[in-house]
Amino acid sequence: MNHNTPLSPRPLHELSGRARLRVMTVAQLRTHGVPTARTNEQCRPGGPWQQLLPGVVLLHPGPPTSEERLHAVLMYAARERGSGVPTQPGAGGSNPPAQPEAMITGLAALTLHGFSATPPLPSLEVIDVLVPRMRRLRSTGCARIVRGSSLPIPEQVTGLPVAPVARALADAVAGLEDAVVVRRLMTEAVRGAHCDAATVVRELNQARLLSRPHVVDAVESLLAEGRARAEDRLYRMVREYGLPDPVWNVDLRLPGGPYLGGLDAYWPEQAVALELDTRAPRQDDDTMISEYARKREHLERLGITVVHITPRKLRDALEQQATVIRTALMAAADRDPAAYVVVLPR
Repeated sequence: MNHNTPLSPRPLHELSGRARLRVMTVAQLRTHGVPTARTNEQCRPGGPWQQLLPGVVLLHPGPPTSEERLHAVLMYAARERGSGVPTQPGAGGSNPPAQPEAMITGLAALTLHGFSATPPLPSLEVIDVLVPRMRRLRSTGCARIVRGSSLPIPEQVTGLPVAPVARALADAVAGLEDAVVVRRLMTEAVRGAHCDAATVVRELNQARLLSRPHVVDAVESLLAEGRARAEDRLYRMVREYGLPDPVWNVDLRLPGGPYLGGLDAYWPEQAVALELDTRAPRQDDDTMISEYARKREHLERLGITVVHITPRKLRDALEQQATVIRTALMAAADRDPAAYVVVLPR
């Protein structure tokens, strides 16, 4: 007997017995030689199979596992009209990379990313799946459709396409009204080093969630915590890499003149100023950027070197940031003396 010869149709018990094929679309079953009428017969009440979602079949009786539900919602969301398989690019010419068809997002995605503040997968009644805005799909059963005009590049988690943490968090927050839960999820995203606070706020802003009071309150707490953690890294950088001690958290003024701005650290002898760039994207982001630029230009006209550092750079490249500051301090000897400024504690 030649075991390499395909069976047509493939025996149903063979499909049911293979773990990877315990969830299949109707179209996939047809490619295995199982006609739609036979699938419908198998899915009758009391039968060995069941329809888990429209066009998606669970090849065993009883409740699906969490993994099977995840695969099922992706199959439901990604299947093409009438075929159940992705559209192939044209035979001639090149095509731009296709936009992702579907990915797990929301609470289920955060759980897959390892969050402890999210419910375990078996307790989630629905699984959010992110699809392009123009897809004609409806939420049904355990699949809740979330649409986006631009989809991020998914991350592979346990072999599944999953939205990055910041995007999954924004999609989860969109459906949450409990301020405590929202704050807990945001805090874990930053404390767990999944992403920085600015990235979270950027996603929330793009999702137009910053008008909700309970989200704004959580964001303010998140940014305060993010700044505190960045300041701790800044103190550690100065200590561990042997930089001269600056004066911390000061305001600068011209003698008898206007206020120049606040700084996180300042080296008066070298006229080097350091500012933590912890601003978050808001609706008036352009105005905030202009204010930062004007402040920097004013200080530099006075001969003061301004170094901007983001929390992400402090987290991911501490030694590199120490080198940037050390270089600025060493270059002070080659510059003209800076204007005299008054340094006041905040």
